[in-house]
Amino acid sequence: MIFHASIPANDPKHVAQVLAELWDGFAAPFSPFPDAWMAVAGDERGSIIEVYPGDRVITPGDGEEESVGYGADTAARPRYSAFHMAIATPRTSAEVIAIGEREGWRAVHCTRGNNFFHVIELWIENSTMLEFLTPDMQAEYLAFSTPENFKAMAAANPYQA
Repeated sequence: MIFHASIPANDPKHVAQVLAELWDGFAAPFSPFPDAWMAVAGDERGSIIEVYPGDRVITPGDGEEESVGYGADTAARPRYSAFHMAIATPRTSAEVIAIGEREGWRAVHCTRGNNFFHVIELWIENSTMLEFLTPDMQAEYLAFSTPENFKAMAAANPYQA
């Protein structure tokens, strides 16, 4: 179970506001440094997405110390990465796509696997991909995502060692 995650953004406040809109939640400032924001779902799990300025990094602490070093990165952030998340939304597919279009962000309806389930890829600031699942898509995903199906996928993986 994922309770919260963080993503980088060029405009953390705006991104948090759009994510909160997709959740019917709210956005608010968030520490650990200036210009960080969070999108709060307001659900029973306490789900949030922390949105940090794209030039900031989280570094490990020393020994038993918690993570520290929330400072400016010395290297430029790559535009794309292997990171993504699937997120539930109460909105319809048309609403999610309309929000993406309004923001000028790529938003596209996609089918995963051999028609296993559907998602809407919403590319935050055209850089970070988040998959949004409408209520119907959530039902498809939950029907597909059984331990047996994941084991079968793993067994069929041509890249397994």
